[in-house]
Amino acid sequence: MRAVPTWVDKVHDRDKVEQCIWDLCFRPDGSQLIVAAGNRVLVYDTNDGTLVQPLKGHKDTVYCVAYAKDGKRFASGSADKSVIIWTNKLEGILKYTHNDAIQCLAYNPVSHKLASCAITDFGLWSPEQKSVSKHKLGARVTCCSWTNDGQYLALGLYTGSVSVRNKAGEEKVKIDRPGGGLSPIWSITWNPSREEAYDILAIADWGQKLSFYQLSGKQIGKDRSLGYDPCCVSWFSKGEYVVIGGSDKQCCLHTKEGVKLGVIGEQNSWMWCCQAKPDSNYVAVGCQDGTIAYYQLIFSTVHGLYKDRYAYRDNMTDVIIQHLITEQKVRIKCRDLVKKIAIYRHRLAVQLPDKIVIYELYSDDAADMHYRVKEKILRKFECNLLVVCSQHIILCQEKRLQCLSFKGVKEREWVMESLIRYIKVIGGPPGREGLLVGLKNGQILKLFTDNPFPITLLKQNTSIRCLDMSMMRQKLAVVDEHNTCLVYDCTSKELLFQEPNANSVAWNTHNEDMLCFSGGGFLNIKASNFPVHQQKLQGFVVGFSGSKIFCLHIYSMSSVEVPQSAPMYQYLEKKMFKEAYRIACLGVTDGDWEALAHEALEGLDFDTAKKAFIRIRELRYLELIHNIEERRKRGETDPQVFLADVCAYRGKFQDAAKLYKRTGHEEKAMNMYTDLRMFDYAKEFVGSGDAGDKKMLISKQADWAKNINEPKQAAEMYISAGEYSKAIEIIGDHGWSDMLIDVARKLDKADRESLTKCAMYLKRLEQYAYAAEIYAKMGDNKALVTLRVEARHWDEAFALVEKHPEYKNEVFVPYAQWLAENDRFEEAQQAFHKAGLQAEAVKVLEQLTHNAVVENRFNDAGYYFWKLSMQCLDIARDDTEKRDEMLYKFQDYQRKAEMYYVYHSIQRYTDEPFTSHLPDALFSMSRYLLHAMMPEIPHGISKVNTLYALARQSKQLGAYKFSRFAYDKLQTLRIPPRFQESIDLGCVTIRSKPFHDNEELLPLCYRCSTTNPLLNNQGNQCINCSQPFVHSFVSFEVLPLVEFVLEDGVEDEEAVRLIDLEPPRKRNKTGSDWQEQKSGYGESLRLDDNQGDEPGDEDPFTARLMTFEQGGNEFVPVIVNTSVLKSLNRNEVIILKWSKPLRYQYFKNLMPDVSITKCSFCNKLFHTDDYELQALQKLQCPYCRNPTESNEHNEHSND
Repeated sequence: MRAVPTWVDKVHDRDKVEQCIWDLCFRPDGSQLIVAAGNRVLVYDTNDGTLVQPLKGHKDTVYCVAYAKDGKRFASGSADKSVIIWTNKLEGILKYTHNDAIQCLAYNPVSHKLASCAITDFGLWSPEQKSVSKHKLGARVTCCSWTNDGQYLALGLYTGSVSVRNKAGEEKVKIDRPGGGLSPIWSITWNPSREEAYDILAIADWGQKLSFYQLSGKQIGKDRSLGYDPCCVSWFSKGEYVVIGGSDKQCCLHTKEGVKLGVIGEQNSWMWCCQAKPDSNYVAVGCQDGTIAYYQLIFSTVHGLYKDRYAYRDNMTDVIIQHLITEQKVRIKCRDLVKKIAIYRHRLAVQLPDKIVIYELYSDDAADMHYRVKEKILRKFECNLLVVCSQHIILCQEKRLQCLSFKGVKEREWVMESLIRYIKVIGGPPGREGLLVGLKNGQILKLFTDNPFPITLLKQNTSIRCLDMSMMRQKLAVVDEHNTCLVYDCTSKELLFQEPNANSVAWNTHNEDMLCFSGGGFLNIKASNFPVHQQKLQGFVVGFSGSKIFCLHIYSMSSVEVPQSAPMYQYLEKKMFKEAYRIACLGVTDGDWEALAHEALEGLDFDTAKKAFIRIRELRYLELIHNIEERRKRGETDPQVFLADVCAYRGKFQDAAKLYKRTGHEEKAMNMYTDLRMFDYAKEFVGSGDAGDKKMLISKQADWAKNINEPKQAAEMYISAGEYSKAIEIIGDHGWSDMLIDVARKLDKADRESLTKCAMYLKRLEQYAYAAEIYAKMGDNKALVTLRVEARHWDEAFALVEKHPEYKNEVFVPYAQWLAENDRFEEAQQAFHKAGLQAEAVKVLEQLTHNAVVENRFNDAGYYFWKLSMQCLDIARDDTEKRDEMLYKFQDYQRKAEMYYVYHSIQRYTDEPFTSHLPDALFSMSRYLLHAMMPEIPHGISKVNTLYALARQSKQLGAYKFSRFAYDKLQTLRIPPRFQESIDLGCVTIRSKPFHDNEELLPLCYRCSTTNPLLNNQGNQCINCSQPFVHSFVSFEVLPLVEFVLEDGVEDEEAVRLIDLEPPRKRNKTGSDWQEQKSGYGESLRLDDNQGDEPGDEDPFTARLMTFEQGGNEFVPVIVNTSVLKSLNRNEVIILKWSKPLRYQYFKNLMPDVSITKCSFCNKLFHTDDYELQALQKLQCPYCRNPTESNEHNEHSND
């Protein structure tokens, strides 16, 4: 650091008496300096130190001045107890007073509020206020300063403490210094940098200490001893340095941690004030004897460079190592003035005022940026240059070079003939590195750290300014005092060339023949003996690595990416392809790589061209080079042919054709023009009478016509060239069916590929008749069947299956799927059966059933479950292995079908406002469903809905006990909100009803004549004999039927035959008889009113009814033998004829006057009146939905 005095002035009064400079401040833009001198305020121009204007207004000594941050006004405070506000036009606008002399002033940097401090109080004034708010203090104020955000004001007191107050003047923090009243605080100031993590207050006291504190009052670091009484402290604008002046008559520069860096200026008296100019390196000081000095600080660059690592000084005490390639940076805090820096490989040397510290890298990794201390040489050295090697440091002192070990031991010394101007480490083994030394007398030497004798490389007449040696140590570049760059051959000492206007030079570390030098604002790059390539660049070149040039401009090092295009093209012009490739590897653009690749290819340097094309990933040319290399391996050596291929690839078609013709390869020229669609040129190279070439040419021309969107012309050309497949594709894609069938009819039936393609396109165009004609021509019956199926021509498909039964599955399976998609499920099942795919039929119905349940279509769900059960029964009949499984499913699906069928009516009653069912029917349905869901509740059936319907209908019909049971059950379930109120009301009102059920509602067992309760936990059966109840599947009343089973050994066919026989009859007294009557729906029998049996004559079947154990746990069915069967009246027996493997079911009607109807499809039983009403409404069975015309009716009534 150097301080240069810019101007100096000395202030006197009229009597030539020296006037003490008590305070000074800069205008925020730095253009003016405001000085408190005597009883005047002086305004100086900072550029040349001229006095702009003295300001008079105070009657006594002016102690302090302060400028507002916005630059609009400044203030002065005097011993006359007044404060004057001045405008930036140097006009006084306001004056106010205190009770004592004004000691210090400070403007708030944000709100521009002025703090004025007198001996016993301080005031706060702002332009918006008419009065000044004043606050008393218990001690004398010596200095004050605002924080950056303007929130707090620090007051330095004569008692040795600092009071930190808010904007309202209230004390928030008090800092007591150790010296107390013996160490008055004489100057305080806050760090103006906003980049710091917290506010930093610098405090200088007359205990000769400099300290730093946080806003909270916590001290930062330790006190710095100054050795003199400080009178003023000032920060640089960015907070990086502190300026201090005081009783030692010096102005000193310190770091922000308080480390002394040097003396800015020295005067003959105390320095009462000093101030750093905003945003610059200028400092103004004021002295006791009236001297005002204005200094410029010049910070010299202290740095070192080795290849891509650059070390430089920052903030005077830190060392930053920067990796110029990766832009990584690492900071080393030395906490003292850094005087010299040297870097080499993994070593870093830093000279401090009293020692040299040697650092080393943690690892050998080239990207490692972490340094640690290796050694410290605790001695003070004076040197001009510092160099570090692997095991030594080199000190340069004028003509003398000293080699010291890292322990500080001097191992070697060289004394030169002249002053040393330049020194550089050029590498070598550890402990034996070589140094390049340039002297003022023009001598250039090479030294080795282990050799006491220097080696003279050459001697020139001009002084050395800069040196560098090439990568292979074959060439030496020198910049002399006349700014000339000279390049020598190290072996012959011959001057190879020289260039003017150079201030620094560097060889490329990756190329022996390339260097760069800077000067005159230009960067010059020179390769071999070619002319220099220039481009604008400010600064000094200090390194050259690949395509990166390291440039030092003022204080910053930058890495400049410089494409090596110019030198590469210089080599290309000389056809020096390999040298051009080496230059390109340093860094050129993709366009330059492409130019190199093509130039090398045309120069037939295939190796260089290949590497260049690989770099730009040009696969097309790499294939060409590979092709040429393979041909050369096979013995082709004619370079003209290779050059013709290259020309063709480069687009020089006429040149390529001429070369092909010259070498006798006309067919290659023809192929080239054909590929280019230049058919007229191609015809020039067609051999006479060569039909193959002509055909090929026509085919190519057709390809071209297709590509230019002339499809019809292309198709005709393909047909003429015999390429029917391509022609068919074009015709088919454009939908020309007539043209397509014409082509198909011309084709031979052996050309199956083309015919198949024709049929495919015709099928796509829905020309099924034409497609069928082609398949018939080919004799492809399977394809013909597939065509009919895809076209949904089922009649034609069935006709084909009759002729070719082997394609049965190809027809019936798609037919079944189509029927299922169109909701024709019964036909779909039949089709699946015909195809032998029963599992598919079941799968279709299962999916439909699931959908119906999910969609709350419970009537459909019941129907589909019935269909599923019948399907399972069919499978059980045909597949013995799955019989048990299918029979179980049959029973399960039958149960679910009945439950969903019943629940459909319950759900409609609970969810819809109207119902078509009478209360009796709803009561019977809900009671039936409640018993049916005891083992398991199928998905979708709501127990709440069932109980709700049962509770309401039971209550309406007088079954109060049963209703109460239903309401109690509902209370244990989760009830939907829409039912809650009704159920709660019903639960209350049912309590007022009698606790019994209407006897008319109690079901009677027709086997044992037991009256059953409405609820049986065992299910729908008698509580006494366990005989299952049989219900009518419309009203769900209990039918007067008793089921009986056949004795072992009696088959169903024999039983039916015996039942059909006329039973032996005994006439009664009146001679009445049974009368048979037939109707369109079935058969009926009427019994005479006077029928009666003779006393003592008992029916054999009636005798069998009581064959059970009273109160037994197991159900004992009614078992009949052949004699009982013969005694039965056919008209009183209902037979449910199930298909195999199930047995028939037999029921005896114990009340022949009750007419009962059986559906022959679903085997469900109905009251005849209910059934006929449903049949009239729907023309089908209400359960299985089969037409009623084919149902069997069993009716029993009296005449």
